[in-house]
Amino acid sequence: MKAVVYSAPETYQVREVPDPVPAAGEVLIRVERAGVCGTDLHLHKGEFGPVYPLVPGHEFTGTVVDAAGDVEDIAVGARVAVDNTVACGSCADCRRARPAYCRRLVAYGVNAPGGFAELVTVPAARCFPVDDLVPDVAVFAEPAACVVHGLDVLDPAPGASALLFGAGPTGIILAQLLKSLGGVGDLTVAAPSQPKLDLVLERGADAVVRMDRQDPAAALRTLERRAPEGFDIVIDATGSTSVLELTVPLTRTGGTIMVYGMTAESARWPVPSYEVFRRELTVKGSFAQQFSFDRAIGVLRSGAVDTTGVITHRFGLEEYAEALNAVGDSACIKAVIQPGS
Repeated sequence: MKAVVYSAPETYQVREVPDPVPAAGEVLIRVERAGVCGTDLHLHKGEFGPVYPLVPGHEFTGTVVDAAGDVEDIAVGARVAVDNTVACGSCADCRRARPAYCRRLVAYGVNAPGGFAELVTVPAARCFPVDDLVPDVAVFAEPAACVVHGLDVLDPAPGASALLFGAGPTGIILAQLLKSLGGVGDLTVAAPSQPKLDLVLERGADAVVRMDRQDPAAALRTLERRAPEGFDIVIDATGSTSVLELTVPLTRTGGTIMVYGMTAESARWPVPSYEVFRRELTVKGSFAQQFSFDRAIGVLRSGAVDTTGVITHRFGLEEYAEALNAVGDSACIKAVIQPGS
């Protein structure tokens, strides 16, 4: 089979590798769609804990084509979405119901072979049947699970006002679920791309503000006029420290800031600690997904998350370099790899 294989940061080949064989408890999946996201850019640079040689790709869906003899719950021929994480269940963090921080975590596409390949083996227990969803929808299960977990952490008060920075794939999912599940009463989304803002406006945002990517602070006055007392909730889904610097002045006294976007590991955000103290602000982070995969598939099934038109760029494995470049292109909303194309 063909796969993207990294040997070191920024060093990879698309090459033939042996077909994987399912071990006990595993199934073999023919990958139909694999999403490319900002995390893959960090992995490309050697951040986020990659283990080499690495086949990346942590957002994927496909059809089961083989299974170990002891697999009973997942049938050959089933389309599945894959939770790419396997926790040990017994370390200190697992025992505190924080599997994303498992000391022995296996993460397909990060420290185990992932979905940027024609075939991949994964534990049957991490597969969720999605025969009722087309691949273009099922591929959003993992990012939607991360957003559902983010809402678990955020726990917004019904009717709260919220400002969301970012209108990429995550921002689009966040905007929809903040309104439909989070109970947010008034949602403003700020981002550089007008087509992306138009999309979130169509899907539930109450207002949008276009920002200059090079000078996000230029939008500060517009956002202050939108909420003169500040927003109850301010979420950064961009991973930009220059955007994070806007969060404190735009948060209402007693409000909450959520760091959702992934910054570079070396990035530093100068937080005005006196303001956090004086105005009793809460700062939260949300990392990956925990106990939320089935609920994510539920919101995709129900239509609470509408992914129509979100995939704008499609690539074969041989076009992996173009796929990485597309993630940083403002004209791209979501890029996917279709290994068989």
